[in-house]
Amino acid sequence: MTHHVSDESLRATTHCEKRFSCLTEDRKDLCQVEYCVNESVHFIKYLKNDSCCYQQAFGAGHFCACPTRKELFNRYKI
Repeated sequence: MTHHVSDESLRATTHCEKRFSCLTEDRKDLCQVEYCVNESVHFIKYLKNDSCCYQQAFGAGHFCACPTRKELFNRYKI
């Protein structure tokens, strides 16, 4: 299934090392959002084997700073 996000989110995602593959296929390494605060802070399940510069540590947890991933969750809840 193909997912769509705004051009604004795509332009803001300047460091995607995965070439936006999250938009075109069902990826097993897509970070799982555990909970979200006000559609702006997305806490994720940490994937040790996942190399992503948008995955940020916060205390004992992690959050995602990727504009594309955040919009995917906000729009499609994936």
